Amino acid sequence: MTVSFEGRVAAITGAGGGLGRSYALELAKRGAKVVVNDLGGDEFGGGGSNHMANAVVDEIRSAGGEAVANFGDISKYETGTSMVEAAISNWGRLDVLICNAGILRDVSFAKMTEEDWDIIFAVHVKGMFNACHNAWPHMREQKYGRIMLTSSTSGTWGNFGQTNYGAAKTAMLGFMNSLKQEGEKYNIHVNALTPAAGTRLTATVLPDEWLDKAKPEFVTPLVTYLVSENCPDNGSIYHAGMGRYHRTALMRGPVTEVDTDEVKTAEWMEDNWDQISSLDGAEAMWNGRVTQAEYDAQNK
Repeated sequence: MTVSFEGRVAAITGAGGGLGRSYALELAKRGAKVVVNDLGGDEFGGGGSNHMANAVVDEIRSAGGEAVANFGDISKYETGTSMVEAAISNWGRLDVLICNAGILRDVSFAKMTEEDWDIIFAVHVKGMFNACHNAWPHMREQKYGRIMLTSSTSGTWGNFGQTNYGAAKTAMLGFMNSLKQEGEKYNIHVNALTPAAGTRLTATVLPDEWLDKAKPEFVTPLVTYLVSENCPDNGSIYHAGMGRYHRTALMRGPVTEVDTDEVKTAEWMEDNWDQISSLDGAEAMWNGRVTQAEYDAQNK
């Protein structure tokens, strides 16, 4: 089945370069009208310029597509408002939101400053909230929406020197797991991506030989499908990059259940630790009560 975005409107944060630019060009090529948000700052959160967003808009228009630029700092709530208003005022709806904007402040925890922590959460977590909170009422009203959050393997597995970044990226997963449940009855799907791509951000920490194999264009096909009407997933985490694609899931090990007529001791825990800590037969979960398999069976 053809993946088309004809009649759809998308807003993408951090779309002036790297992954965001690649997403914007591909969605526009497939018929989407696109709001290109980008502050135009550096990879550490400093500065700002209209050039990056305008350049992507010009590319889309030159290819026959429709796009408008939004230059705000997504860590500010009013930028989320203006970005969504740009979609509504120009095209009357917003169907796809990709939260892609990000910066890095990599440093070991012992040397991390409060500013290093706060600015990462401001851009990644507050920025995600600002975009989603403004888009949400429009998606609810039209009973359709596709939201993609950009998490990271630093959030799922951790990475040295990225306690701030990893914590922010894990926060996105908690946000997704709650929001997917609130949006389900409105046909709003919320999924997350952990990309591996050569961009301005990753160029600050990765060797050139790795970057050469990690073109953003390798990630874009999965994202394009994930935010399309064709994709049934809601609340999933996917990895894409360097020719590798897979799903990541939060798993629950087998439950050890005991009578509640008495409180067990720490010694009892030690005696039964192998069973309690086992991941044999672990299951992916939809929420804290229902397994993914149970949810899928109920919603076929």
